[in-house]
Amino acid sequence: MELKIYNTNGGETGRTITLDDSIFAIKPNEHAVYLDCKQYLADQRQGTHKSKERSENAHSTRKLKRQKGTGGARSGDLKSPVFVGGGTIFGPKPRDYRFKLNIKVKRLARRSALSSKVADNAIMVVENFNFEAPKTKQMIQVLNNLKVNDKKSLVVVEKPNNFVSLSARNLQNVKVVNVTELNTYDIVNAAQILLSEGSIAEINRVLAVK
Repeated sequence: MELKIYNTNGGETGRTITLDDSIFAIKPNEHAVYLDCKQYLADQRQGTHKSKERSENAHSTRKLKRQKGTGGARSGDLKSPVFVGGGTIFGPKPRDYRFKLNIKVKRLARRSALSSKVADNAIMVVENFNFEAPKTKQMIQVLNNLKVNDKKSLVVVEKPNNFVSLSARNLQNVKVVNVTELNTYDIVNAAQILLSEGSIAEINRVLAVK
């Protein structure tokens, strides 16, 4: 499969690049994509939720009324879960939501997500992102030139580039990652993916079928 290569002015360079069919043209495995996105979102959870149980409430332990002879149900102290302000039954406790996912499943998920984006014509290959300084206006101009300024965009570069990252940091719908940071959730969540020309070889290396 071949894609045209564009420059940052939005024009075609007259060149094309061949994409590896084993990465960009497979039949998407939706369950693998689901698992990888689920793991990513689970990793973002702090897991610090906590409610007080009966033994942790700061109420008096005085028995509210005598056990028998009142005609009503027996009751203990104000810590009882049946009273307002009492302890919570089976309430949330701090926990770790992370879970293990095999690396082969994660690679399959990323290949599936990329293949889906290619099928939807949602991937563009850009010649380079050479910024001489971090300038948000320059990033906005590049997005306007490529006609993706109104879309949630994911910019993928071959290696960390502070100038590009800082230029997009204040843009709500733009995220910049290098290939080693590329994950399934970001791919699925983006409406348009802009791959730098140099990132293709690195993606082939990282996501190659092993």
